[in-house]
Amino acid sequence: MEEAHRKKIEEIVGQMQCPKGFKCAESGFTNLCRARDIGLETYLECFEQEPSECKFSVPFGDSYFCHCPLRVYIARNLRRGKKGDGHKKGTDGRTSIKL
Repeated sequence: MEEAHRKKIEEIVGQMQCPKGFKCAESGFTNLCRARDIGLETYLECFEQEPSECKFSVPFGDSYFCHCPLRVYIARNLRRGKKGDGHKKGTDGRTSIKL
């Protein structure tokens, strides 16, 4: 992972509380909630089974949006499966970060 991404992630983590204990970062961003970037500045479209149970979930009409700053950053900046995305993977295939 690029140093700039690592620093930004550490900054975001330091400014928020996560009821899930930052499982996404500790898993190397392999354990992520289901969400998709739809072009909104600070929201993603949420596809979780029980979105109302998440403190970062915002209902809107028949949909839910994710407002987790870390998840939004991950979706926008650490897209997986794209050639040249700058990820360095560990031996287990995950992008590593220490919190």
